[in-house]
Formats: sequence, structure tokens, C-alpha cells
Amino acid sequence: MSNHAPLTITIPISEEHIDLRKRSIIKDSEEETFFIKDLISSIRNLHTPNFLDKDGLERVVIEFIKVVKCTWEKNSKIVNITKHSKSWWNTSCSRDLERYRSTRSLEDWKSF
Repeated sequence: MSNHAPLTITIPISEEHIDLRKRSIIKDSEEETFFIKDLISSIRNLHTPNFLDKDGLERVVIEFIKVVKCTWEKNSKIVNITKHSKSWWNTSCSRDLERYRSTRSLEDWKSF
């Protein structure tokens, strides 16, 4: 005979939303270069007077956030996230895979 009393616990689990799309810029791509150049240019054009109070600083920070958001949306593209998505995959990988698929050469496979 046991002196343990069984316990029952109900744990509520809320539904979680997982985004299936995101904005992305491929590392070392032309889009990344354009994004950086646009962002630098936009930051240079921000009006940043001497900050005399908290409100002045807050205005500049809000403007900075807008600049970054607009520049990101201008230069990034929307991609679908799938179970096959790879963050390391880049245009060079695509090019090498395409070369291998067209030639079916073991030499091309080894470089891939």
C-alpha cells in the first residue's frame, strides 16, 4: 500500500502564431549593398540638432526608426519560410547547384 496521493495538474497552452513569411536580404548580395548605401545616406540626412531635452532626442530616435524601416522595406524581399529554408544558402550556392544539374559532372558535384 502506498502513502502517495496522485496529483492532477492542467496546464493551459495558448495557441502560438508562427510567421510563414519574412523580409530578407541575402548576405553579400547587391540588395545588401544597396540597403547599406541607402541607410547611410538616409542617416546622414537626419536632422540632428543639439539635444536639449528628452523630447528632442525622442523625435530623432523615432525618425531614425522610420528611416531604417523604410530602407529595409525598399531593399528587402518577402520570402516564404519552409522546412527546407536554409539561412546559409546564397546566390553562389544556387549557381553551383544549377551548374551541377546541367552538367551532372562529378567535378561540379565536388565543388558544390
